[in-house]
Amino acid sequence: MKNELILILDFGGQYNQLIARRIRECNVYSEVVPYNITIEEIKQKSPKGIIFTGGPASVYGEEAVKCEKEIFSLGIPILGICYGMQLMTQMLGGKVAKANMREYGTTKVSIDNKSLLLQGFESTNDFLMSHTDYVQTTPEGFKNIASTPLCPNAAMENVEKKLYGIQFHPEVNHSINGMQVIKNFLFKICGCTGDWVISSFTQESIQKLKEKIGDKKALCALSGGVDSSVAAVLLSKAIGKNLTCIFVDHGLLRKNEGDEVEEIFKKQFDIHLIRVNAKDRFLEKLAGVSDPETKRKIIGEEFIRVFEEEAKKIGTVDFLVQGTIYPDVIESGLGKSSVIKSHHNVGGLPDYVDFKEIVEPLRDLFKDEVRKTGLELGIPENLVYRQPFPGPGLAIRIIGDITDKKLDILKDADAIFREEIAKAGLHKKINQYFAVLTNLKSVGVMGDERTYDYTIALRAVETTDFMTGVFSKIPYEILEKVSSRIVNEVSHVNRVVYDITSKPPATIEWE
Repeated sequence: MKNELILILDFGGQYNQLIARRIRECNVYSEVVPYNITIEEIKQKSPKGIIFTGGPASVYGEEAVKCEKEIFSLGIPILGICYGMQLMTQMLGGKVAKANMREYGTTKVSIDNKSLLLQGFESTNDFLMSHTDYVQTTPEGFKNIASTPLCPNAAMENVEKKLYGIQFHPEVNHSINGMQVIKNFLFKICGCTGDWVISSFTQESIQKLKEKIGDKKALCALSGGVDSSVAAVLLSKAIGKNLTCIFVDHGLLRKNEGDEVEEIFKKQFDIHLIRVNAKDRFLEKLAGVSDPETKRKIIGEEFIRVFEEEAKKIGTVDFLVQGTIYPDVIESGLGKSSVIKSHHNVGGLPDYVDFKEIVEPLRDLFKDEVRKTGLELGIPENLVYRQPFPGPGLAIRIIGDITDKKLDILKDADAIFREEIAKAGLHKKINQYFAVLTNLKSVGVMGDERTYDYTIALRAVETTDFMTGVFSKIPYEILEKVSSRIVNEVSHVNRVVYDITSKPPATIEWE
């Protein structure tokens, strides 16, 4: 599975996960590691290549973070991106200085397309720049291979030592044909063949889980989301009835979702599933709470308490299964990346569940890879490609306090929106779409009567990485139909609005 490995040293760049994903899209396995990984650890991993990410600091400032200098003498190809290029420059004797003018946004770059790194490009190409410092003087042995009017050294190379640096970001969509730079590094410089595929991961994982767990017992907290569902089925394929899944239904799922989860896992996969209907308990805890972070904490804490109570009834288990995926691992502190927002998913470990070891079968995979694994395992496509859903569920799609009545309103409105998007064939084009029940009431007229009821907001976003996104330009006739159905079919709603804000400045969720 991991015959070819590219190591990504994380210096705090916001695109570190994206770099890793782009490499895996080329069927080469990649792994994000801390910038201060030891030389011995690197040698043990035996990577085909190394990439330095960008970062928020200046290489000459007090906040600068550095790797060990010996890394440049290992004979392993290295590509430094943005801060990574500047760090390589400073550590090898070049000079980095503050630019007279910050360069930010898509910029026309003049390039030397004879370089292996930049082959396949014309003499100029548009790349995303995002830097305040720049390489003033390249280190000895390096040749300049790209420039802009504001950045004389936009890329450099030392062919003999296989060291490369680029000031721009090829991993983002704003860079035209940026994947070509990554492919050139992987295949022309590192000599990768691109033989990593999800199917091999699936089969190897099942075999490893069989060997690790054997005839012992495992317990899984099943939320009904993609990650925990794929983890559960993977474990079920490995250990069968020795797996027990506890499905804590907090009542904050989308319309009919709890029943669908139970149907799939009990009937299709014959998994031992315990469904706990805890809606009243969660609503009681959430009564009168409007602050979104407080909602998250209450739901996360209560989820764990309910899970613990059910787990105690089962008694001692050997393994606790979690649907942790690779972005969770990175965001929880594996790297140096700055935290931009709190995580939407329910987090935290049960304190009192009697288990010996945690199993995280998906911890090396990104979301798109988890979905591919789910299809490999035979999970229905409608579950695998289910809309991303925050752990706190509809609680953070209801602005203000939460009541049973508000939940019913939102579930019905959201179901209509999703149904019409699917009918229009847009469900795979739009990456995330949902309804929000705002706390805004307004005057309306229905029939001959004046109304004073809620406003539903619709949100639909197109994105490849969920770090940035643009609102989906849904045709007016579809929005009109959705609006008409919601107002006519859902009680206590008299107005529907469409959110046309991109990310940034907005986030995808409202809370």
